[in-house]
Amino acid sequence: MKSKLLTAALGLLATLVLATSSPARADDTLATIAAKKSIAIGIPTDFPPFGFVGPDFKPHGLDIEVAKLIAAKLGVKADLVPVSTPNRIPYLQTGKIDLIVSALGKTPERAAVIDFTIPYSPFYLGVFGPKDLPIKSYADLAGKTVAVTRGTIQADILQQKAPPSLKIDRFQDDASTIAAFVSGQAQLLATGVAAADAAIKKNPGLHAELKLVLKDSPNYVGVRKGDTALLEKVNAILRESRADGTLNGYSEHWLGRGLGNLPE
Repeated sequence: MKSKLLTAALGLLATLVLATSSPARADDTLATIAAKKSIAIGIPTDFPPFGFVGPDFKPHGLDIEVAKLIAAKLGVKADLVPVSTPNRIPYLQTGKIDLIVSALGKTPERAAVIDFTIPYSPFYLGVFGPKDLPIKSYADLAGKTVAVTRGTIQADILQQKAPPSLKIDRFQDDASTIAAFVSGQAQLLATGVAAADAAIKKNPGLHAELKLVLKDSPNYVGVRKGDTALLEKVNAILRESRADGTLNGYSEHWLGRGLGNLPE
């Protein structure tokens, strides 16, 4: 009898410890944001035109405008947190940020660990290289060297579809990836079309161009699993901003083209 009572008591104690040590329910995030009057949003600072540090040492770009728009519509201050491709999802999962607005594409692997809003901008992934380098298919990548950012969709696509003899040099962030291509460390660059265009314009001596389109991969806002109220609120903001032309204006300004036919 004493043994059964002891077991029950220990079980109850364990339950209480877990309950008190567990974080607040994820769905409380929207209420917490409203209470503290600020929202922490992960943004890129090394991936123009989506996010970069301007001459005024402040972040600028399409993603920064979208992040500020979401905060303004929520009626709170935007706490912009620079993130990299490898750490942005861990930052979200561990509560360092409330949302990701950082050129984030949607994949089944990512959807298993975080939730996604509707997309807010177009994003095309491609392979870029010198004009005199003949590449028209994945087979033509054989024996070449390509720079790509670790943990990205383009890295996964190349791993799956390119010939085994393609050397894939993975870098920790987009700035390092682009720098490797610009400096000649890699023959090719795999990245977003807008980011590559910006790098090519800065370095006309590269005589680089788009070689292969890897994927049409729109950008989504990343939301922590279980943050249903916040997800629905951000979706409402994005839908309204699509309808009134705000997001289309951002896209035309920063990408040189409109939203196109983004999926719902």
